[in-house]
Parts: sequence; structure tokens; C-alpha cells
Amino acid sequence: MSSIKLNDKRITNGWCMYDWANSVYSLTITTAVFPIYYEQVTTNSDGSKLVDFFGWQLPNTVLYSYALSFSFLFTALILPLLTGIADYTGKKKTFLKVFAYLGSAACAAMFFFDGSNIEFAIVTVILASIGYSGGLVFYDAYLPEVATPDRFDKLSAKGYSLGYVGSVILLIVNLMMIQMPELFGMKDGTLPARISFLTVAVWWAGFAQITFKRLPANPFNRTTTEHWFRKGYQELKLVYRRVKEMPNLKRYVLAYFFFNAGVQAVMYLASLFGAKELKLETQSLIITVLIIQLVAIGGAYLFAGISKRKGNVYSLMIMIVIWVVVCVVAFFVNSATQFYGLAFMVGLIMGGVQSLSRSTYSKLIPEDTEDHASFFSFYDVTFNISIVAGTLAYGSIEWLTGSMRYSALGLSVFFIVGLILIRRVKVDLTAEQMRTS
Repeated sequence: MSSIKLNDKRITNGWCMYDWANSVYSLTITTAVFPIYYEQVTTNSDGSKLVDFFGWQLPNTVLYSYALSFSFLFTALILPLLTGIADYTGKKKTFLKVFAYLGSAACAAMFFFDGSNIEFAIVTVILASIGYSGGLVFYDAYLPEVATPDRFDKLSAKGYSLGYVGSVILLIVNLMMIQMPELFGMKDGTLPARISFLTVAVWWAGFAQITFKRLPANPFNRTTTEHWFRKGYQELKLVYRRVKEMPNLKRYVLAYFFFNAGVQAVMYLASLFGAKELKLETQSLIITVLIIQLVAIGGAYLFAGISKRKGNVYSLMIMIVIWVVVCVVAFFVNSATQFYGLAFMVGLIMGGVQSLSRSTYSKLIPEDTEDHASFFSFYDVTFNISIVAGTLAYGSIEWLTGSMRYSALGLSVFFIVGLILIRRVKVDLTAEQMRTS
């Protein structure tokens, strides 16, 4: 039995603070500053977008999307065993720390990327991504250990909202440094952007200390033995056996694979779409990112409220339908104003779909289990593989057609399949309402 007092405000706030800590990676590194910086410094003086990666020539944005695909595939391969070990040994927080420090260190290393060392840049991109996505499984696994099911939706939304707020604060500081370097005693050039990568590393590792301090290290008082590797593998097998007997959970994971593939591809590659297809300036792209982040805060709470009244599946279905519309509209966008409108729609549903996806899964796993990390490995491995599928499809369609517009349109297929599958998932709304009454 867990030694944690559920719904303890100090612990739940500490849990939410990891969203505040690591979301700066999502915004500055994967969405706003680094992709734009990467696209600029890897564009040749003659306008060519081809880069040489260990003798392999391909478009710069295609290489970037493939690097992300590789990182998430690698993470998906190692996480199941690591979560089994974490559950058996009670070392969930230790693994969370390792991945957090790996990610923040890789972000700091990006400071040395100047455009000429493309291989070095791709390695840091991969390591930072592994640190971010690898840590999520151990972080997410704490949700059912710190709160009761009736708090899952609201607490998950609070975590994501804090992440959006914190990442926007740091982004604004970094943008001031990039746009007005003279105020910080720097000359115009690549230095402000590269320093922003350092700020992400410090913010991530620094604020994560609050989470590390408040979350219990071993809530179920697990003890280790010399056979931790073999026992960890056996622990994972036991959980997988239980999952086979839970068709509802399997249906949700399959639906999540498809709609999350589309969500993550849009998030990771939206700024590159604006830069390449619409020729938007950096300032316009940053405005777009800020719109998405700020609107996402309200979207997370809006759809958490809808789920409370109508159920999680109903709320998720509404958002998936809107995602399909976003993909179709993106094909026809031709101006900055239209792109801003599209960003508003993305922000509204981005916060909601991320927070509700996590809390819905928390409601579907057995309430009596102590193997939360292993159960969440299904969720987070699906998260990683779906990103591989989404970014790989996005990059491949662009390579074949020569346009990111067709890539955006192709993502709608992922959302449509996800919508069809999630209709069969059952989350007991009556039980939820009884718990909240």
C-alpha cells in the first residue's frame, strides 16, 4: 500500500511543477526558437536547403523530422524494461532524475551548434528528445499515486497549464534577448539564440528540484535485490499479462496512437511549416507560438470541464474532430493572418487533448495496482511510437510531394482513424460523477 497521502496539496503542486520545468523544452527547443534557428543556419547561401549528414544529402527539415522519429523510437524500445525495473526496485524518481538531467544537458550542448556541425546538432536533438520523452513515463506514473481519480482531469490540466505559463515566460525573456540583443550587451548574430538553449537547460534542471524534493522516492516501500534486472523484466511481463485482459484499455491505447501521432507532428513541425510554406518572418512565427501557448491554458480547463459533464471520451471526440478541420484548413492557408487563426484553433485543442489523454488513461488502469510505471509504459511507449509515425509520415510526404501542405493534409488520416477507434472506449461517467459529488 502506498505511503503517500493522496491529494496532499504540497505533493500535487510539486508534481505539477515538473510540467513547469520541462515544458520550456517543448516550447523553446521543439517549437519556437531552435527549429527556426536550425532552418536558418542550415540554409545555404544559394538558398539550397540540402544538408550533408555523414555523406547523406537530404532536405534540412526532413533530416530534423527523421532525427525526432529516431529519438522517440529508441525511447520506446528502452522504456518498457526500465519501467519494470523502476516498479520492482521503487526507483521511479531516480529514473526521472536521470532523464531530466540528460535532457537539460543536451539542451546546454546545443549552444555549440553554429550550422557547420550538423552531425553534432542532430545528436543533441536526439539526446534532448530522449531526456524529455523518457522522463515523462516516470512523471506521468506518479499521477494515480498522488491523487484520487476524481482529481485526475483537473490536476492533469493544472500541470499542463503551468507548463504553458512557465514556457511562455522564459520564451518572452529569450525573445527579448534575440530581438534586442543590445539590451543584454550582445551584438546581433547567433549568440542570443544559442544562449536561449542554455536558459532552457538551467530552467529545466533548476525547477525540477522542486518536484524531486516533494515527490516521495519509494511510495510503496519496495526493496531491491541483486536480481533487479531479471525481476524488473518479470514485473513487466506480469503487467503485460494484465493488460491483455483489459480490452477497454487496449482500445484506448490504439486510438491514442493514431490521434496523438497527428497532434505531436503538428506541434513539432508547425513553425517549420510557417517558415517554409508561408515564408513567415521569425517575429510572425513567434507570435503564432505565443497564441498557441496562451490559448492552450484555457483549452485545458475548458475540455476538463466538458469531460466532467459529458465524459472524457465525448470531450476527446470533439477535439479530434476539430483537429481534422485544422489539417484540412492548413492545406489552404496563404497568409500570416490565416495562420494566426489556425494557431488559435490549435491552441484551443492542444491543451485539452494532452491533459485529457493523460488523465483518461489514469482512469482506465486498475485502481489496486502498484505498478504504475509499467502500466504507464504502455501509454508513453504509444506516445513515442505515435510521434515516430506522425513525424515520419510528415517528413516522407514532404519529401515525395515537395510541399508541407500535403503533409498537413495527410495527418488528417491519423485523426480520422483515432476518432473511429475512440468511440468504442468506455469510461464510466456515472462512477466519475459519484466520486466528485
